[in-house]
Amino acid sequence: MIAPTGIIEAWNGPGRRDGSLTEVRPQDNALHPNSSMLAFEHWYFDAYLDSGHTVVGFLIKRRPEDLPNSRPWVELIVYAPDGTRRQVARKYSRSDATFSSDRCDVRIGPNTARVEFPAAGFPIHHLHIEVDDVAATLRFENETPSWMPGRGETRFGQKDSFGWVVAAPRARVTGSVRIGGMEFAASGRGYADHNWGVGDMKRVIDRWHWGRLYVEDYALLYATVLTQERYGSHQISPLMLAVNETIVLSTGEVQLTEGPAVFDETANRSYPSWIRLQVPDAVDLLLTVRDVIHAHDLLDDVPVVRSRVVKPLVRRIVGHPGYFRFDSDFELTVVRDGETVRRSGRTLHELVALR
Repeated sequence: MIAPTGIIEAWNGPGRRDGSLTEVRPQDNALHPNSSMLAFEHWYFDAYLDSGHTVVGFLIKRRPEDLPNSRPWVELIVYAPDGTRRQVARKYSRSDATFSSDRCDVRIGPNTARVEFPAAGFPIHHLHIEVDDVAATLRFENETPSWMPGRGETRFGQKDSFGWVVAAPRARVTGSVRIGGMEFAASGRGYADHNWGVGDMKRVIDRWHWGRLYVEDYALLYATVLTQERYGSHQISPLMLAVNETIVLSTGEVQLTEGPAVFDETANRSYPSWIRLQVPDAVDLLLTVRDVIHAHDLLDDVPVVRSRVVKPLVRRIVGHPGYFRFDSDFELTVVRDGETVRRSGRTLHELVALR
């Protein structure tokens, strides 16, 4: 689909949806070589553990917000059941990193992500990240096929692009986690995806919501992206719904509604008290924020901007960029084959605002 501003969404059709799913190949979750100084790429994993911990890991060749020619790096975040957070990161030399273009096989220092393909069944991903006294060694065994919206890559004009493949929409997780002198066996449910592209995404994207939920028989994931005015304030809204092991819906025909704004002092910006995602005659999802478990003012990541004198001046130019991770109650209604099914529970989801 081509928007008036030159945005091309790569849906298989008809319309902004997939009548047939694209088969995800091993190279789709591998390195996408590109010589541009603005090329970016990273692999993401997270796991919600039975212990109440949430583990988030990144292996990063370059993030969109990193300076050109930045060194590869890794990040590991562990949210504990009591609300505390350990967040560690480390950069490495380019010579100490390798990225396969054939399949997911990434090494950055001692940190690795790789995939295996059993003779039968779905892919299995292996993650190991260790920084300082925090480490995670986890196995992600897919419970659904890998997925990507359409052919995976959205283009913004002639030069910029953003790709997304979800290697593990829903996975059974086992392994171990170490925090300081405490190490414990890990089991739970997890997710893994991969982003790549070219361009300065701060010029393209205003903000996005991203998240997913799992119940016994359903898995749903979504990303609702709003572009900046120069790209027509265009909304890109991929959503996937799976029933047990089968993906039954892949669509961008999603309507987003946001609830009343709530101001957060830590991020120095507001967030919606609830969001609602609707696919006509198919899905109705309401996420009501229960707690903000992570809020961050993105300007604090730029050392020269942190001072009380400089920051207000910068805000006049770039706005109030911020990050939120929410713990929310959800109410899900699905209509399939004339039958209405309702599910409820709790889940985590995110909001990233670049202005």
